[in-house]
Amino acid sequence: MTELESAKRMARALRQALAAKSIDVAHSQALELVAQSLGHADWNTLCGAQGAPAPTDAPALQNATPILRMFDIAKAKAFYVDLLGFRIDWEHRFEPGYPLYMQVSRDGVRLHLSEHHGDGTPGSVVFIGIAGLDAFHAELKAKGSRAEIEPGPSPDIRVLSLWDPFGSRLRFAETRPRAEGEMAAGYTVPAG
Repeated sequence: MTELESAKRMARALRQALAAKSIDVAHSQALELVAQSLGHADWNTLCGAQGAPAPTDAPALQNATPILRMFDIAKAKAFYVDLLGFRIDWEHRFEPGYPLYMQVSRDGVRLHLSEHHGDGTPGSVVFIGIAGLDAFHAELKAKGSRAEIEPGPSPDIRVLSLWDPFGSRLRFAETRPRAEGEMAAGYTVPAG
């Protein structure tokens, strides 16, 4: 039996023993008390020490979806769909004639495009990781783009930057794969 399984059993036994004395303790409180009695700061620390996931009620960030402002639907679709190859997942308006809000996606990357005042700011930058930057560059060139691949913020990264019709910039960045144990270019190991 692992320390984690043992700790869970101890927490159940603690709750039962306290309940027999008319002391009500929540299961999460019992887990915290047991973890501390075993020398851990809290239950999450005990789980981490065991390589187990944190309790299911712990927050877990999933993804981020940038909202970019658009001022012309036809230009937005020409850029994001026709040029970049995104697909329109859905479109929403509160009423006919109201501003459009839509989601476009490609290969797991989602962007929200909005005509709503206050959504997104022209001049925003979205950094998008990509594998196959040269193929993507060729795809864009075949569609008439003059964007070029440039060095990125480190020698291991190459970037293709495009401005959308509304002043936001998309930076498609590819990181050069490193051999096992190889440090990133420009980084040194501290003496020690």
